[in-house]
Amino acid sequence: MIKRFIIAAVLLILVAGGLIGFNLFRDKAIQDFFANMPRPTVTVSTTTVEAVKWEPTIPAIGTVRATNGVDLSVESAGIVKEILFKANDQVKEGDILVRLEDEIQRADLEAAEIQNSLDKQSLTRAQELGRRGVGSQSTLDAANAAFQASTAAVLKAQAALNQKQIRAPFSGTIGIPRLEIGEYLSPGSVVATLQNLETMRVDFTVPEQQFASLQMGQPVRVGLTDEDMPFVAKIIGIDPKIDPATRLVSVRAEITNPEGKLNPGQFARVRVELPAEENIIAVPQTAVVTSLYGDYVYRLKPAEEKAAEGEEQLYTVEQIFVPLGRRERGIVEITSGLNVGDMVVNAGQNRLSNGAQVRINNSVQPAPAEGNAQ
Repeated sequence: MIKRFIIAAVLLILVAGGLIGFNLFRDKAIQDFFANMPRPTVTVSTTTVEAVKWEPTIPAIGTVRATNGVDLSVESAGIVKEILFKANDQVKEGDILVRLEDEIQRADLEAAEIQNSLDKQSLTRAQELGRRGVGSQSTLDAANAAFQASTAAVLKAQAALNQKQIRAPFSGTIGIPRLEIGEYLSPGSVVATLQNLETMRVDFTVPEQQFASLQMGQPVRVGLTDEDMPFVAKIIGIDPKIDPATRLVSVRAEITNPEGKLNPGQFARVRVELPAEENIIAVPQTAVVTSLYGDYVYRLKPAEEKAAEGEEQLYTVEQIFVPLGRRERGIVEITSGLNVGDMVVNAGQNRLSNGAQVRINNSVQPAPAEGNAQ
């Protein structure tokens, strides 16, 4: 009985030892296989680090307005008699645009002019009598006062008549009529908008930290999108007070608009141009990888393994953590860690790790990422 037990124990030990030995052998073989397996070569595109001329800007969002632009309204109540314009007419300063019923005002003006004419004749006779020495000074003074009073009455009647007319305060483009013939208008009723589109202005705000960088006459780029900013403006006004609620300062720039491509009320992208800086180390934003541990790039150096005859040069990559500076239109400033002439990967970083072997193919380059100065 004891002999059988010993034999079973020995067999059990042999089987267990065999299994353990097999597992150890298998793990060692797998480890050796991956340790000796050649690392695959990854194809990437690259860019060369350069010292660029940095043109910093202050980005902002603004609203386009006409330098001369108003909503025309009536001063006094009345019924519309004539509409003397059509939508989008070019009108000149002083043109009559709308006329209200004005028969009463015209009659008052005619009566005032007749009375003024009579008072002028009386004044002339009193002056003649005074020169002859047969008229009193009090009669002359009364005639002069009556003439001046009637002259003022004429001016008052003319002013009342003018209130029945709407004239263009400046030359420009008139908008869509907001009234009809025979319609009764109350004071303040808007009849149309008048805009001078030749010269525009854009109002925008910038953070208070940039207040010291603003100057009168400073150039400004304006456009409807970040990619297309064809208009050149200049600063004509800087609000001396910073809004305590938003910590923003209001700025106004003026733009010439000869082709009429800008219209009042449009949303606009604005970049205030600052003095250029030379020899700034910068790379495309696509070359920078952001991680929980920081921002880094992959820098290339020639691989120790030589490429076969007829094949392209091989490189290895090293992961370089870099502090970032300002961003501007697809490029980012590198404050340290890279030198002019270094080659960095700008596409394909998701397949790389530190020490990976790569081959360069720059036939296709990534589109530049858009960014604003910071």
